[in-house]
Amino acid sequence: MLKVYGVPISVHTRKVLVAAIEKNLAYENVPVIPFAPPEGWAELSPTGKIPVLADGDLVLSDSSVICTYLERSYPTPPLYPSDTADHVRALWFEEYADGTVFREVVHGLFVQKVIRPKILKQPTDPAAIDTILTEALPRVFGYLERSITATWLVGERFTIADLATVSNLINFHYLGFRIDAKRYPALAAYFDRVIQYPSVAAAFRAEQPVAANMGLDASFALTLAAA
Repeated sequence: MLKVYGVPISVHTRKVLVAAIEKNLAYENVPVIPFAPPEGWAELSPTGKIPVLADGDLVLSDSSVICTYLERSYPTPPLYPSDTADHVRALWFEEYADGTVFREVVHGLFVQKVIRPKILKQPTDPAAIDTILTEALPRVFGYLERSITATWLVGERFTIADLATVSNLINFHYLGFRIDAKRYPALAAYFDRVIQYPSVAAAFRAEQPVAANMGLDASFALTLAAA
């Protein structure tokens, strides 16, 4: 059985869990918080970050590496398009979500709303939040808004591009923020649509005890969480 190390409300851990669910793989989620890692964690994760995947004797870190491994080892159903142009576009959106969306928007907000007050016992910096919302978010969400021209970001089915993007948007909503449907109508509709995709919804439901324990706001998807 696969072992996925990492707290399930992590953007990147969720990405791996959804991939495993999508491919109908049995897995055990071992909760690990980087701020309080278990003994021997550096041997599993050289960077100290989550997630880590163990499949027998094989141990991998980094969500993109892990998802590539799952795709090559368990190719059905595919998360990466076979068409070359679509494949590289999906890789681009995966990188954009993991890098730009996470680093410039979601991570900073999560630090200010959760990590500083609840873990580090430090005050939130309202100015830092305002800078993200007024400077970084319009640029990042504006790009996503322009990129959504069909049901999915790439091709005609759910891919790694959608998985990586929606995982970030879930955490954005957990923090009490919402996508402005008047300013970003395509992105707002896209989020409402993709969060209901079966493997995404299953992972979301499974992580609710952790989300509730951390005081995260799941009111944006109460029907989904209760299903």
